[in-house]
Amino acid sequence: MRKSDLAIIVAVIACSFSSIFIRWSDAEPMAIAFYRLLFTTLLLLPFVLMKRGKELRTLGKRNIGLMLGIGLILSFHFTMWITSLGLTSVASSVILVTAHPILVGTISHFVLKDRLSRLNFIGIFIGVAGVIILVTGDFSGGPLTGSQTLGNILAFLAGICAGIYILGGRRMRRTVSVVTYAFLVYLFCTIFLLIQCLATSTPLFPLPANEYYLFLLMALIPGILGHTLYNWSLKHVTATVVSVSLLGEPIGSSILAVLLLGEMPGKWVIIGGPIVLAGILMASMRKRKKQRRLRPKRI
Repeated sequence: MRKSDLAIIVAVIACSFSSIFIRWSDAEPMAIAFYRLLFTTLLLLPFVLMKRGKELRTLGKRNIGLMLGIGLILSFHFTMWITSLGLTSVASSVILVTAHPILVGTISHFVLKDRLSRLNFIGIFIGVAGVIILVTGDFSGGPLTGSQTLGNILAFLAGICAGIYILGGRRMRRTVSVVTYAFLVYLFCTIFLLIQCLATSTPLFPLPANEYYLFLLMALIPGILGHTLYNWSLKHVTATVVSVSLLGEPIGSSILAVLLLGEMPGKWVIIGGPIVLAGILMASMRKRKKQRRLRPKRI
């Protein structure tokens, strides 16, 4: 097994615990996001200072500006996704937040001129149909009341941000090391999350001691072993492969939600969820195979 494949497997398992840790926390969603990114950044700081200090000084304004933008997008991703977990089920949230290949593929075709096959478009159509089934099936009340509908919308918007984050990471990782890239993006994300917390008067302290333990677990497991390993793999595999690999997270998170939270998926999640996952797989499958065929032969 290649190192990149092993890294993706570990990352999928690690990220599957993210929603569980968040559900165990009683802190506000923005506070959870802020502390998770703060602790992840602090865990990476020693490695940056020991090995990559020189790279930080030679990045250039353009690269730093791009990572600043990626950090902003990542802050929106965490804010919306963590908020969604308090409004809808774990299964619905993690399925919708990983639906970004549907949108990314469409944008790539019409804007970036990265042509998709007929199978890709069929997959996108199926994926969108699954999203509609899942979201409208969970509807219970007005769209902006305390129903699951708002949670589903936030999860889907968070997934769009995740798609942009992955595409940006694929571009940056061609020239920037994983430690430096992850540290700066997480640092900028932490700063933006702090601004959001201050703007919304979100309480950051004092919090019970067990909350800080949960934040540290979020930083170590889904942060370092999850997102950072995804970022490392982006230099060795395409953004499409990483994006499709995220399909494992809804399955893992849903199983953990049943085992650790006693939360059974609703009937509309059971119906719409597999349709979404199948659509995403079809939307990415042919493209990945085509990339493999176009890879130059070794002499």
